[in-house]
Amino acid sequence: MSVRTAAAIAVVAGVVTTLLPLSATAASAAPAADDHAVLRTEMGAPVPGGPLTRGGATETFDLTVKNPTGKAVEYKPWMLLDPKGPSRLDESDIVFKVEAVDAPATKSGIGQQDGEWQGEFSPSAGEPGAGFDIPANGKMTWKVTLGLGANYPTNNGDFTFTAGSSNSSVAPGGADSHLFKVDPQIKTGELKTWFKQVSSGKDGQEQRAYLDLNHQATGDGTFATALATSLTLSHPGEQDADFRLQALIDGRWQDLKAEDSRYELPRIAKGFGAASGVHTQPLRLSLGKNTKLTKRTTITMEAEVRQAEGNTWPVRTAQVQFPLVPITEPAPAEPTTTPTTTTPTATPSPTASPSSTTAVRQAVATTTGNSDVTTTGSSTGALASTGASSSTGLYAGLAAALVALGAAAAWLGRRRRTHV
Repeated sequence: MSVRTAAAIAVVAGVVTTLLPLSATAASAAPAADDHAVLRTEMGAPVPGGPLTRGGATETFDLTVKNPTGKAVEYKPWMLLDPKGPSRLDESDIVFKVEAVDAPATKSGIGQQDGEWQGEFSPSAGEPGAGFDIPANGKMTWKVTLGLGANYPTNNGDFTFTAGSSNSSVAPGGADSHLFKVDPQIKTGELKTWFKQVSSGKDGQEQRAYLDLNHQATGDGTFATALATSLTLSHPGEQDADFRLQALIDGRWQDLKAEDSRYELPRIAKGFGAASGVHTQPLRLSLGKNTKLTKRTTITMEAEVRQAEGNTWPVRTAQVQFPLVPITEPAPAEPTTTPTTTTPTATPSPTASPSSTTAVRQAVATTTGNSDVTTTGSSTGALASTGASSSTGLYAGLAAALVALGAAAAWLGRRRRTHV
């Protein structure tokens, strides 16, 4: 017996007791004796023996329920089917019928609580879900017929069939089971679903997270229906996140709209199997302008994959967490400078500008007794102009020449007086 089946018998069955209607004729019987589950189930060998085939012959076996105590105990049948393979089973995928052998007249049906296939039967005279009173130190026997429907999934193989009880009246370890083989034998696989975060950061004016959602089937066979995937988004706190989720569809990013807080992705066509390879759906997420989130926040994205038709209970779920930052508003534009009429200060240059407001010290002619002329630079480091257009420079040159001539005449006079 698988761990899931055992857990279902020990735990889930106790919960279902409150969901199924009680039989008016079984009120005197307790689900257990002295607060202990005491019943035991025994399954006879299936006839004919051999594997089951899709749409083929059925097999039958006897189911006996024994009560070893001195008190009557109520038995609510719950036949659990634990399949090998990724597909969910519909009611029509399994042929199931129960007839009384040494028990009250019986009617049977199929339930699918939590997406699992479950065989149920009850007294014909009672309401659906009613139980049988197994007498003290007594037993009851039924004949169970089991087979495969024509559409039993090609990617599912053998399965385990366990006779338990929905009211936890079967003793721990007291539930019998059979492994039923399915022909042809296949290598059963699973549906793998996982996220891969591609990048996260600023994209234009938005902060975006890019992710790939991947699906891959392993084993033989394919899914008989299309696969539907829905996404949910959550974050800590109660603030409105204003999520903007997009998917790359037909080569362009398209917005996904939430319905009941779920985002539906394009479906994967039926026939998806190992030969299909990895199916990748690119996604990107950002926070809209109306978000109430004001800082870097951890986002949780969960994918739920299910068959698009029939039994639509989730086949697989996957989850990823990643940080996201609110949208970045554009930076304000720099203020425009209005030109003014003020004349700017002259930039130092080899030639002084006449319009410069900086005072320029003019060149001064000096004598040192040897008729050399020295020009003094201005306070700004630019030399004073001495070109032909400068009258000051011209007069200074003439004055220097006259001084020189006067000196020469005086020297000649002295020399003449000396030598006379």
